[in-house]
Formats: sequence, structure tokens, C-alpha cells
Amino acid sequence: MPYQSAFRPAMFAGKTVIVTGGGSGIGRCTAHELASLGAHVALVGRKAEKLDAVRREILADGGKASAHACDIRKDEEVIRVVENLLHDQGRIDGLVNNAGGQYYGEMKDFTTDGFEAVVRTNLTGGFIFMREVYKRWMAHHGGAIVNMVAAISGSLPGYAHSGAARCGMMSLTETAACEWAASGVRVNAVAPGLVASSGFDQYSEAGAAAIRAKLGGIPLQRYGNVAEVSAAIVFLLSPAAAFISGACLRIDGAAATARACTFAPHHKSEPYDGFHLPSLPSMLRE
Repeated sequence: MPYQSAFRPAMFAGKTVIVTGGGSGIGRCTAHELASLGAHVALVGRKAEKLDAVRREILADGGKASAHACDIRKDEEVIRVVENLLHDQGRIDGLVNNAGGQYYGEMKDFTTDGFEAVVRTNLTGGFIFMREVYKRWMAHHGGAIVNMVAAISGSLPGYAHSGAARCGMMSLTETAACEWAASGVRVNAVAPGLVASSGFDQYSEAGAAAIRAKLGGIPLQRYGNVAEVSAAIVFLLSPAAAFISGACLRIDGAAATARACTFAPHHKSEPYDGFHLPSLPSMLRE
């Protein structure tokens, strides 16, 4: 069974879209959905074998994709990917700045190197990709960019480094939306809350326990899934969002709105499971 997208077939036919962090989780799902809608998807990440596995999945489904191993924190590697993609495909219509990562802990225990590594991954790398895609194509041809932030209300206890970076990325999103509007470039963000993806399995046991503890504060009383985030990203890239720029779409089951409240368990929220190749994180298989 192919990807069950909520959007019309061939909506991105003839388009080229970069998805960073495309080897797993939300990035993998988003790449599949964009390819199912006709886009050539450029998968970007540090691990070539993971990217190639997703590329082969997409090709097996009849889609188009290419894999580009790259450390998004290094200017020269990002420039190489962008130039090679323009040479091969002749255009870059969209950028999904999805790559990122963090680890759980108290701010007092973070080393400077550890803090800066997370900021460079979640903020600086996204900035470099935005800048190079804009300068080398979108400044003269337009396009759409969607940045990954997080559904937080000013703080992110346990992830101070990531919270600082995500707030910075939101500011970059709003600034680029203003500065690049005259070039026909729209820049938006998505802010997932707790989304069940392979990223859950990267946390320590303490981090996993913290994730489980937060379920009571989600009014919809479940975790989100990767297809629900992908659908939001695809919408913001699509022509239907032509008058949306500088916005942030929160995907968190109303958790940020509820803040410190807790809710009785229920099963009234039905997930949208569009992805035909999902992978439930092991911490939720118990």
C-alpha cells in the first residue's frame, strides 16, 4: 500500500525539495509523502547508509529521491550539496529544515561543548541551509522553507540547549519571512510536541521516563505520530499556504495551551496514520 496522503496527487510534480534529517523519523516520513506527491526529494543527513535505505524505499514505491551525506554544521558541505543538486535537478523549490537532536539533562550539568553542539545542530545548521538555498536559487526563483522548532512556551526543562536553539530558529523563521518576501520566498515553522518517532529511542532511561510523565499533560491524551507532522509540513510547502509566511504551526495535542494541567485518560483522539512504513519507538512497545 502506498503513502496515504491527504493531499491531491502530483501536487509537487516537477518540484525538488530538500529534507534534512531524511534518514529517520519525521524526515523519513516527510520525504515519503513529498515523493508520493511527485517531488524529487533530496535526502540529507550525516549517515549515508540510512539515507540510501530511505532512498531505496522511495524508489520501490515509484517515487524519486537522491541521497546526500552532509554535516549541516559545515558550510562547505552544505554548499556542495546545494550546488550538486542544482546541477542535477536544475531547481530547488522547497527546503525542510528537519535535522536536529538533543539529549536529556539538567542545564547545570551541560558542558559548553555539549551545549554548543546541540545549538549548532538545531540552529546553525538550519541557518546555513537556509542561506545557501536562498542565495543560490530562491532569491531569483522563489520557494518555500519549513523549519523545525518545538512546541514550547518559553522554556524546555531538561533540554535547555535545544530550547534555546529552537527559539532561535523561530526568530530566524520570522526574520527570513520578512527579508525574503520580495523574492517570493515563504518561510514557516512547525512545532511538534511529543511525537512517537525513532527519536524517542535516542534518549536515556531518565529522558524516556520524562517523556512518559508528560502524557498526562496532553489534552488529546496520546502522542502524535510522524504522519501528522509531515502533513503539516506538506501543507506549508504547498500552494494552499500561499499567503502564510512567518507562521508557526504547533502540533502538540494542545499541550502547550494546557500548560501545567493534567487530564484524565481517554481514547477519543483518533490518529492520522498516513505513513505506510511507520516504526513505533521501542519505549512505547512495552
